[in-house]
Amino acid sequence: MMRRRPLALAAASLLLLVPPFYVEAFWLQTGLFAMAAVIAAIGLNLLAGTAGQLSLGHAFFLAVGAYGYTWLAGDPDASGSHQLSGLSLPPPVAFVAAIVLTGAAGALFSPISGRLRGMYLGVATLALVFLGQHILLNATPVTGGFNGRSVPPMALPGLSFDNATPLTVLGVPFGGLEQLWYFGLVLVVVAWVAARNLLRGRPGRALGALRDSEVAAAVMGVPAGRMRAAAFTVSSMYAGAAGALLALAFQRVVPDHFGLVLSMDFLAMIVIGGLGSVGGAAAGAVFVTVLPQLLSRYAEQLPLVVPAGSTESGVGAAEAARYLYGAALVLILLFAPDGLVSLRHRLVRLRPRRRGARPSTSAGQNPVGGDTLKEPTP
Repeated sequence: MMRRRPLALAAASLLLLVPPFYVEAFWLQTGLFAMAAVIAAIGLNLLAGTAGQLSLGHAFFLAVGAYGYTWLAGDPDASGSHQLSGLSLPPPVAFVAAIVLTGAAGALFSPISGRLRGMYLGVATLALVFLGQHILLNATPVTGGFNGRSVPPMALPGLSFDNATPLTVLGVPFGGLEQLWYFGLVLVVVAWVAARNLLRGRPGRALGALRDSEVAAAVMGVPAGRMRAAAFTVSSMYAGAAGALLALAFQRVVPDHFGLVLSMDFLAMIVIGGLGSVGGAAAGAVFVTVLPQLLSRYAEQLPLVVPAGSTESGVGAAEAARYLYGAALVLILLFAPDGLVSLRHRLVRLRPRRRGARPSTSAGQNPVGGDTLKEPTP
């Protein structure tokens, strides 16, 4: 089993490197949405699954990351109806600064997150979503108001992630989405490895002890308020990275993207995938993100589902997707409370039993394969 795992990871990595050579822009953009969701879900799972803290304000921190990158990397623009400001920083610097800015926003909220627990923290973070919507709609020089603003493309030294100067790799033109695909893969790997190392280290064990019993954790010397605040800050930084990547994939940010529905989607992701599991958070994020895109793509071929803007009677792709993963959420809670990751663990546990099972030996038969030696009768 241990030998197969590195091979499976290597095979999955190779498969993820192939899509830009073969698939069209729609699927590349869908994959980038899923990557951003994976990063944000991992961060929320560190807070909710490991630390046991409920947060309904994850969409607010995604908005901080998305608009933070757009404002930091954007140029001042006075040509439109609103005069937009920007710092014109290099995109990599703006991306890192957006993550730091989101972490600072989480740290400002940490005195509250360190003292509140459960439903009370959920209600407090819920206020962040409404506060964020108000700021996004009224801070027009930074956000562009209701119509939003365009996102500057990512650019590295000697490489610009746009369609103006596409690269050619093995005869395939690589535009902005193709190049951004590999940038997103690097971010997912970094987020995954950082979360796994955090969970395996002392901070992860302290957060787990704090989730199981605050009294027992305090006896062992775990500072409850400080650890909760740290978990909230780290989760916010994950959301900031996801928001910046989401902005690059959308190529335009508008306030409607970062409402309460987005926060609820992330809660569904970690519950469906499995609380406390990095792989489970990734699986739930891919499921919840890709399902609406699939229904929207094939709405004309599916029964009872109508394309967006259609006058026919039926269910829209977005609504149908919410019904489906809502039903999946109910089934998961009923039959696999630990999420999709528990199904994999069950299969792994069954394999050794099947391998180790030996046929029952009847009397007078050698279990090696031959007949047993019988003592000579007197």
